[in-house]
Amino acid sequence: MFPAGDHLLLFALASLGGAAAAGAGEGFCSAEPSNDCSQSPPLYSKVTSPTLAPVHLQDLPGFTRSVYKKDHALITPESHVFSPLPDWTNTLGAYLISPALGAHFTMYLANMQDGSKSALPPKDVERLIFVVQGSIALSVESGTTHSLLVDSYAYLPANMKHSVISDKPSTLVIFERRYTAVGDYHADLVVGSTDKQPLLETPGEVFELRKLLPTSLPYDFNIHIMDFQPGEYLNVKEVHYNQHGLLLLEGQGIYRLGNSW
Repeated sequence: MFPAGDHLLLFALASLGGAAAAGAGEGFCSAEPSNDCSQSPPLYSKVTSPTLAPVHLQDLPGFTRSVYKKDHALITPESHVFSPLPDWTNTLGAYLISPALGAHFTMYLANMQDGSKSALPPKDVERLIFVVQGSIALSVESGTTHSLLVDSYAYLPANMKHSVISDKPSTLVIFERRYTAVGDYHADLVVGSTDKQPLLETPGEVFELRKLLPTSLPYDFNIHIMDFQPGEYLNVKEVHYNQHGLLLLEGQGIYRLGNSW
C-alpha cells in the first residue's frame, strides 16, 4: 500500500482461529473522542459523504470502480445500496461483506437517524460497533449505558442482550461473526476509544498500528486501525487463509488485491 496525500486510515477485520489481535491509527482527533472535532470537514467525511473519483466521471451513467472476483471484492461508495435494516428502527444499512460473498463474517454500514434503535444479531453471533459519525447510547443487559462518540467502539459478545439508540444522525461500521469458542474461554464486553489504545511496534513495516480488542484467547477475531502518513506503506505481501474486511476511513492510496492494483 502506497498512500498519497493525507494520511490513510484503514479499518480491518481478520477472522482467526481462536486468537485475536487488533490495531488503530493516529489519524483521529487527538483529544477526547468527539463528534465535534475542530477540523473541517468532519473526521470521517469520506465514509459518511463519499464522492466518486475521478471528478470528470461523476455523472457518467454506469461508471463504477467496484470489482467482484473469486478471492476478493472492491466495493466503492457509488455501489453502496442502502435499505432498511431488518428489525432496526429508522435505520438504513449498506452491506459491504456477507456470507453471500463467501466470507465468514458480515460487515455493514448503519445510518441511524433521530429515534433510531438497533436490533440484536442472530443467536451465537458476536458484534463490533465503531462510530464514524454522530453519537449513540449503548445499553447492555447489566443495566449500564455507555455513550459512544466518533472513534469510540464496543465489542458485544455473542448472545449479550443490548440496544443502540441514536437521537441524531449517526453512522456506524458494524462487524458480525458467529463466535468460535476455545475451551472454556468466554469473551467479555469491551468499550473503548481509538485514542486510548497505545501505539504498537510494527517491525519491518512503515505505518502506525493500534489494537482495539484484547489479544487473549477468548477473542476469536482481529480488529485494528492502521494509520499511514504520505509515503508510508504496508510491506508484507499477504498470502493466507485469513479473511479481511477493510474500510478506508480517510485519505487515499494504492492497494494490491490479487493481481490487480
